[in-house]
Amino acid sequence: MIGKDDKNSLLDGLVRKVKEKKIDQKLKNNKAVFKINKEQTRFRVDLGRDLKVLRKVLDLLERANNKEYGRKITFKDLAIWGITKINSKDMKKIQAASMTKMEKVERFFNEYKAKTRGGITLGKFLVKKLNIAQLV
Repeated sequence: MIGKDDKNSLLDGLVRKVKEKKIDQKLKNNKAVFKINKEQTRFRVDLGRDLKVLRKVLDLLERANNKEYGRKITFKDLAIWGITKINSKDMKKIQAASMTKMEKVERFFNEYKAKTRGGITLGKFLVKKLNIAQLV
Protein backbone atom coordinates (compact mmCIF):
# COMPACT_ATOMS: atom_id res chain seq x y z
CA MET A 1 0.00 0.00 0.00
CA ILE A 2 1.08 3.52 -0.73
CA GLY A 3 1.08 5.86 2.23
CA LYS A 4 -0.31 9.40 2.22
CA ASP A 5 3.19 10.93 2.12
CA ASP A 6 4.15 8.72 -0.82
CA LYS A 7 1.05 9.82 -2.78
CA ASN A 8 1.80 13.49 -2.14
CA SER A 9 5.43 13.20 -3.21
CA LEU A 10 4.41 11.24 -6.30
CA LEU A 11 1.82 13.90 -7.24
CA ASP A 12 4.31 16.72 -6.58
CA GLY A 13 6.78 15.05 -8.93
CA LEU A 14 4.17 14.69 -11.69
CA VAL A 15 3.01 18.30 -11.32
CA ARG A 16 6.61 19.50 -11.47
CA LYS A 17 7.24 17.50 -14.68
CA VAL A 18 4.10 18.88 -16.33
CA LYS A 19 5.05 22.47 -15.41
CA GLU A 20 8.60 21.95 -16.75
CA LYS A 21 7.23 20.64 -20.05
CA LYS A 22 4.92 23.64 -20.42
CA ILE A 23 7.80 26.04 -19.75
CA ASP A 24 10.02 24.23 -22.26
CA GLN A 25 7.33 24.48 -24.93
CA LYS A 26 7.19 28.29 -24.70
CA LEU A 27 10.15 29.59 -26.65
CA LYS A 28 10.89 33.30 -26.57
CA ASN A 29 10.22 35.20 -29.81
CA ASN A 30 8.93 32.04 -31.48
CA LYS A 31 5.59 32.72 -33.14
CA ALA A 32 3.25 29.85 -33.75
CA VAL A 33 2.33 29.15 -37.34
CA PHE A 34 -1.31 29.96 -37.98
CA LYS A 35 -3.11 27.03 -39.56
CA ILE A 36 -6.53 27.27 -41.14
CA ASN A 37 -9.02 24.53 -40.38
CA LYS A 38 -10.49 23.98 -43.86
CA GLU A 39 -13.31 21.86 -42.41
CA GLN A 40 -14.65 24.68 -40.21
CA THR A 41 -18.10 25.80 -41.33
CA ARG A 42 -19.26 27.98 -38.44
CA PHE A 43 -17.79 31.23 -37.20
CA ARG A 44 -18.73 33.21 -34.12
CA VAL A 45 -18.38 36.98 -33.82
CA ASP A 46 -18.54 38.50 -30.34
CA LEU A 47 -19.12 42.26 -30.45
CA GLY A 48 -19.92 42.62 -26.76
CA ARG A 49 -16.76 44.58 -25.97
CA ASP A 50 -16.67 46.70 -29.13
CA LEU A 51 -19.80 48.80 -28.69
CA LYS A 52 -18.99 51.17 -31.58
CA VAL A 53 -18.90 48.32 -34.08
CA LEU A 54 -21.95 46.70 -32.49
CA ARG A 55 -23.95 49.91 -32.92
CA LYS A 56 -22.81 50.15 -36.54
CA VAL A 57 -23.83 46.55 -37.26
CA LEU A 58 -27.23 47.04 -35.65
CA ASP A 59 -27.74 50.29 -37.58
CA LEU A 60 -26.82 48.57 -40.85
CA LEU A 61 -29.22 45.71 -40.13
CA GLU A 62 -32.00 48.15 -39.28
CA ARG A 63 -31.47 50.11 -42.51
CA ALA A 64 -31.18 46.93 -44.59
CA ASN A 65 -34.45 45.58 -43.22
CA ASN A 66 -36.33 48.85 -43.71
CA LYS A 67 -38.10 47.53 -46.83
CA GLU A 68 -41.43 46.19 -47.95
CA TYR A 69 -40.43 43.05 -49.84
CA GLY A 70 -37.93 40.24 -49.49
CA ARG A 71 -36.72 38.12 -46.63
CA LYS A 72 -35.11 39.40 -43.47
CA ILE A 73 -31.47 40.47 -43.94
CA THR A 74 -29.16 38.92 -41.35
CA PHE A 75 -25.65 39.59 -40.11
CA LYS A 76 -24.53 36.68 -42.28
CA ASP A 77 -25.78 38.51 -45.38
CA LEU A 78 -23.85 41.65 -44.43
CA ALA A 79 -20.70 39.67 -43.65
CA ILE A 80 -20.77 37.75 -46.94
CA TRP A 81 -21.38 40.93 -48.92
CA GLY A 82 -18.49 42.68 -47.17
CA ILE A 83 -16.10 39.76 -47.55
CA THR A 84 -16.66 39.63 -51.31
CA LYS A 85 -15.68 43.32 -51.53
CA ILE A 86 -12.25 42.93 -49.87
CA ASN A 87 -9.39 43.52 -52.34
CA SER A 88 -5.60 43.33 -52.00
CA LYS A 89 -5.29 46.94 -50.75
CA ASP A 90 -7.90 46.27 -48.07
CA MET A 91 -6.07 43.08 -47.07
CA LYS A 92 -2.84 45.05 -46.53
CA LYS A 93 -4.72 47.54 -44.34
CA ILE A 94 -6.30 44.71 -42.33
CA GLN A 95 -2.90 43.07 -41.84
CA ALA A 96 -1.33 46.38 -40.77
CA ALA A 97 -4.14 46.98 -38.27
CA SER A 98 -3.40 43.62 -36.63
CA MET A 99 0.18 44.59 -35.71
CA THR A 100 1.26 45.98 -32.35
CA LYS A 101 3.23 49.23 -32.22
CA MET A 102 6.47 47.36 -31.55
CA GLU A 103 5.87 45.04 -34.51
CA LYS A 104 5.40 48.11 -36.72
CA VAL A 105 8.72 49.51 -35.46
CA GLU A 106 10.43 46.16 -36.13
CA ARG A 107 8.97 45.99 -39.65
CA PHE A 108 10.11 49.56 -40.41
CA PHE A 109 13.57 48.76 -38.98
CA ASN A 110 13.91 45.57 -41.07
CA GLU A 111 12.83 47.41 -44.24
CA TYR A 112 15.39 50.16 -43.53
CA LYS A 113 18.12 47.60 -42.83
CA ALA A 114 17.38 45.74 -46.09
CA LYS A 115 17.29 48.98 -48.09
CA THR A 116 20.60 50.33 -46.73
CA ARG A 117 22.31 46.91 -46.52
CA GLY A 118 23.83 48.06 -43.26
CA GLY A 119 24.54 46.29 -40.02
CA ILE A 120 22.73 48.91 -37.94
CA THR A 121 21.32 47.97 -34.55
CA LEU A 122 17.80 48.79 -33.44
CA GLY A 123 19.12 51.28 -30.89
CA LYS A 124 21.17 53.21 -33.46
CA PHE A 125 18.25 53.13 -35.87
CA LEU A 126 15.92 54.66 -33.28
CA VAL A 127 18.47 57.32 -32.38
CA LYS A 128 18.79 58.24 -36.06
CA LYS A 129 15.06 58.26 -36.85
CA LEU A 130 14.06 60.11 -33.68
CA ASN A 131 16.90 62.67 -34.11
CA ILE A 132 18.14 62.04 -30.60
CA ALA A 133 21.56 63.52 -29.90
CA GLN A 134 23.83 60.95 -28.35
CA LEU A 135 25.19 62.11 -25.03
CA VAL A 136 28.66 60.71 -24.60
